[in-house]
Amino acid sequence: MGLTVQLHRIAKAYNGNLVLRDCSYSFKAGESYILMGDNGSGKSTLFRIAALLEAPDGGEVRYLAGDQALPPDIRLKRRLTMVFPRVGVFHSTVFENVAYGLKIRGLKRNLIQEHVAAVLKKVGLAHKTQQPAITLSSGETMRLGLARALVIEPEVLFLDEPTTHIDKANTRLLEDCLLKIRQERDLTLVMITHDPAQAARLGGRKLLLQEGRINEI
Repeated sequence: MGLTVQLHRIAKAYNGNLVLRDCSYSFKAGESYILMGDNGSGKSTLFRIAALLEAPDGGEVRYLAGDQALPPDIRLKRRLTMVFPRVGVFHSTVFENVAYGLKIRGLKRNLIQEHVAAVLKKVGLAHKTQQPAITLSSGETMRLGLARALVIEPEVLFLDEPTTHIDKANTRLLEDCLLKIRQERDLTLVMITHDPAQAARLGGRKLLLQEGRINEI
């Protein structure tokens, strides 16, 4: 069914500086969105609020499964995930890094192996399974972060500038993976980018965060 994320008059300030003001928008279940805006416009803040990682100063975020409103509890948090611009890794293998989210959810070992193998193949890291994660390149590390997000099969995926610190080859690999994910999975995908050409390649609805509010482009 997927999840719809509704922002209702969100406000957020840091040190008296209002970053988000009366910000409202609905990210509809199963659709893709590209969010653009100047540095410091509040895009990352908006994502952290929508992903239940930070509380707004005003307004609220509503989560809907069909017409049913869901409480913002741990069960809901497990249906959302966010990939940051820089991915932190554990001092273990690529496999163990990706498997972590499934282990804390109590999946059996054979299912963990199956899911991890499938997602590593999807992001082009199947040949790196037993390699220490800290030895990956920056582009491979970002793809590892995407694999770690995808393996838990989220219903909402937030991507905060995932290609900012990686080269063109890895950028295209990651973009191709995202396009395939959109075809294969019924999830709500929202991504921040500064690159209009990348926004055009990825498709989806184009949004601009400006002066604390979201506008469709």
